[in-house]
Amino acid sequence: MFQLSDYDYHLPEKLIAQRPCGERSQSRLLRVKRELGRFSHHKFFELESFLNPGDLLVVNNTRVIPARLMGQKESGGRVEVLIIDYAAGMKHLDETGVFQCDCLLRASRRPKPGTVLFMEGGIRARVVSHRERVSAVAFEDGPAFIDRLKGNGQIPLPPYIKRYGDPEQAEKDKKNYQTVYAEADGAVAAPTAGLHFTERLMAGLQAKGVGVARITLHVGYGTFVPVRVADIRDHEIHSEFFTVSQEAARMINETKARGGRVVAVGTTSVRTLEFIAGEDGRVAAGAGQCNLFIYPGYRFKCVDAMVTNFHLPKSTLLMLISAFYDRKKILDAYGLAVDEKYRFFSYGDAMFIE
Repeated sequence: MFQLSDYDYHLPEKLIAQRPCGERSQSRLLRVKRELGRFSHHKFFELESFLNPGDLLVVNNTRVIPARLMGQKESGGRVEVLIIDYAAGMKHLDETGVFQCDCLLRASRRPKPGTVLFMEGGIRARVVSHRERVSAVAFEDGPAFIDRLKGNGQIPLPPYIKRYGDPEQAEKDKKNYQTVYAEADGAVAAPTAGLHFTERLMAGLQAKGVGVARITLHVGYGTFVPVRVADIRDHEIHSEFFTVSQEAARMINETKARGGRVVAVGTTSVRTLEFIAGEDGRVAAGAGQCNLFIYPGYRFKCVDAMVTNFHLPKSTLLMLISAFYDRKKILDAYGLAVDEKYRFFSYGDAMFIE
């Protein structure tokens, strides 16, 4: 269960969702009941009937920033800049008056340190340094850069969504690739399990007595970085900035104390909760960098159930849900989803594992 090949499965390319479901909560939901080893097919809005009064839904309220900028080098060659550490850029801006952070650059030839980049919307930037595939880039205009970024940047869709160049769809993505409860700027990828929720569904859950706690983990580009080692235990997981408020910690601890279930929405919420949980399952408020790699053999301390999308073959996210249930049974569920033509990945359908 530690070999990368143990997490492979066949996925027809046509099942990779290129656009969201027309109505968020009408997406499909594969329910997995672990104790019974049973799978069943539903619509996502039926999640309301699977949760009980006293359960607590924990959602990630990060907001995807328009982190993809297009422009030119001084030489006139095209360049694409993808901001991958917005939180670090904001910290640098507060401390120095300059927004500077790690970025990924795409160009015919990587620009040398000192090169000035001219991006759309009049944004100017300077390449500071390189570190392997990552480049430090400083953006001009100080605090005004944030407004320029929001006005001129594009939502950085995952690489398996292949439809860049469609301006109308790109504009729709600014809304579709956000959860309805997104509020904390900083992610370069959406916590996609949350994309299925509507305001109506959230209101229905709360009316039923299901609590909602909001935490933040800014999803980084590292979530798409493939595992390149044969033994998954040798993989170095990426770090992502998180924040858990005193109110969220209180709600989680009270739920555990009274015997309710903590239901994490998405692997980002799962990683954050397990990272901060003590052996007794209680959590403490705080902020920092989460670098927890969960794979089979891990003992869960806080999370009782989870909502999650279908993940890429050989990905750390597939390893996480395999740890939560059973690797072979998860792969059976994925095989069933393929047979039933579920839609996969970010804009795809979901699972509820309880």
